[in-house]
Parts: sequence; C-alpha cells; structure tokens
Amino acid sequence: MAEIVYPPVVLAAKTMFRVLDNRLRVTGTEHVPRTGGAVIACNHVSYLDFIFCGLGAQPAKRLVRFMAKKEIFDNRIAGPLMRGMHHIPVDRAAGKGSYDEAVERLRAGEVVGVFPEATISRSFTVKPIKSGAVRMAADAGVPLVPMSLWGTQRLWTKGRPRTLTKRHVPIRIHAGEPLHPGPDDDPDALTEELRARMSAILDDLQAGYPDQPAGEEDRWWLPAHLGGTAPTPEEAATLDARGGASD
Repeated sequence: MAEIVYPPVVLAAKTMFRVLDNRLRVTGTEHVPRTGGAVIACNHVSYLDFIFCGLGAQPAKRLVRFMAKKEIFDNRIAGPLMRGMHHIPVDRAAGKGSYDEAVERLRAGEVVGVFPEATISRSFTVKPIKSGAVRMAADAGVPLVPMSLWGTQRLWTKGRPRTLTKRHVPIRIHAGEPLHPGPDDDPDALTEELRARMSAILDDLQAGYPDQPAGEEDRWWLPAHLGGTAPTPEEAATLDARGGASD
C-alpha cells in the first residue's frame, strides 16, 4: 500500500509533542516485531491513544493499522486521514467484516492495533477486555503484543476538557513480551492473561511516573487506588451504563 498520508501525520505528531515538550518515553520496543504480522493490544485512557500507541511501534519502523469505529471514517476531516492511513473501520453492529479484514491484513504482514477494552477507561485501570485481539492473532498465526500508555489522559479524556496544548506532560509507552496464541488455545484464558499483562505494565508505568498532581483539584488524573479522584472501576462501570459506553 502506498504510504502518502501516514508518514507526514507521524512527523506532524512528533513535531507537536516536541514543541510542547511532552516528555515521551517509549520502552520495550524490542518486543514489537520488525517484520511480519502482529497484533498490538493497548489500554485506553485517552482520545489520543491511537497516536501514542502508533508511536510505540515507530522504533521498530512499523506503521500500525488501527481498528476504529466507522463513525470516525464518516467525519469529513478525520475520515480522509483514517482512510489514507489504511486504518480499519469497525461497525459495532456487524463486526465480522472488519474482523476478517484485520486477519487478512495480519496474514499479509501488517501490524494491527486494537483497544480491547473497546472504550476509554474512566477509572484509568484496565477494564475487562474483549477476546477479539487473541482470536485475531490465533487465526492469523501472529504474535500478540500487550502495550500500555500513561499520561495521555491528562491531554484529553472522557468527561474532561481538551488540553491539547498543555506543556511538559510526561507520556509513557511500554510494549511487553508478546503472547503467541494458537488455534488450540482457550481464547478466554488467554484474554485474561492479556489483561493481566496490560495491567502489570500499566501498574509499572504509574509507579514510575515522574509527575504528581499539583493540588487536590488536579488529582482527577490518578486512579482511586493511587489516591486520585478518578472513579473506581465499579463507579466507572455504572457511569458507562448510564451514559452509554461510546467514546
């Protein structure tokens, strides 16, 4: 596929984060395959996570094709960019077509990115995840790389105003050791293992994060178990049920 749109978008994102001095640190990139297909399964705390998850694969010189809801592709501004970067539209009411396309891309040697929580986690913990990432990796015979991000929620997340020009925000991205799902493996058991690995990575990123809230009102971006005022996972589930889980 011709890459006319994706490289300039990556360059623009890197330039913006450099100008804003968003202290981006990417680790674990040795776990992202340099060639061949792979699924990257990433946690979801921000509307910007697809950008940062994609940057997490840049040291491996890979472009990630994200599965994203089709409504984004219908947007007159975002749609052409999404199509130009060869991302994969998902109709949540009829997902088999997008699933089959993702498996085909994986077998062709592409890297496909998914957010298996499906929606942004208001609690800033890893929500229960769907099994699609495991099943795609097994069907295509490719590795499954767990990844987690931290800090992106401070720029733009659910229920908070956008602060895209906020300066000096540390962003942490880590790719973990891949799983290798096979056709005879239990997808539900492997999905729980994937969630455990994503959670362990996120815990490490949170523990090593260099910033602390500036005051009581700034504690919103910390999860409750770390003394923040974000909803607990149970409270977040209730909020999602009341208002719908759409991003």
